Amino acid sequence: MAEAISILVIDDEAEVRDMLSEFLSCQGFAVVAVPNSADARQAMLEAPVQLALIDVSMPGEDGLSLAQHFRRNYPVAIILVTAKDSIIDRVVGLELGADDYVVKPFDPRELLARIRSVLRRSSVSAAAELGEGRIRFGRCILDLGSHRLYGEDAVEIPLTSMEFDLLQAFARRPNRVLSRDQILSLTQSRDWQPYDRSVDIRIARLRKRIEADPDKPQAIKTVRGVGYMFVTRPGQ
Repeated sequence: MAEAISILVIDDEAEVRDMLSEFLSCQGFAVVAVPNSADARQAMLEAPVQLALIDVSMPGEDGLSLAQHFRRNYPVAIILVTAKDSIIDRVVGLELGADDYVVKPFDPRELLARIRSVLRRSSVSAAAELGEGRIRFGRCILDLGSHRLYGEDAVEIPLTSMEFDLLQAFARRPNRVLSRDQILSLTQSRDWQPYDRSVDIRIARLRKRIEADPDKPQAIKTVRGVGYMFVTRPGQ
């Protein structure tokens, strides 16, 4: 029997936690529910989950900060739950790395549909992995464990540490748009200048190595006016 998909519910309202725990458990998920961000961080350290359902408005560390922490440190899908239905809240949440959001009060059936949709996308993204720690980038294979890039002929392609960090950042966040500032933060490349073309230049160099046609990139695509996205689904 397949292991149940694990979901971490973070909400300061006990009634909401109880309702979601019961509902999602009945749908076959393994649910852990906690009341705040501190407990959520501890829960993830003890047993990382596949999806986190995070309430935005909580005492102490809010849900947006927690979502950002999870996105930077775990390969976890994130859905934000908020009582605020403003464009700013949605945009900020998605820019911080959330995969989707629902607005309170919500119909549990809508939430379930969104959870299944996000998990399907995550599952397709994971299909890009060729065994543990090996990711296909265009015509190349990145080995995260050995920090090496291999071409179609299995010959190693030299990478600088910055180039590896850049590919690793994309590999950990497939099919998700990353702004230049996010790329700088994720690669911890503080010596890069966020307002010059350093990110663009490094991506252009990587494309010459991994893309079949660097002028028509299929693995690392430009999202005009926003940033870049590592695509694992052909034709996206």
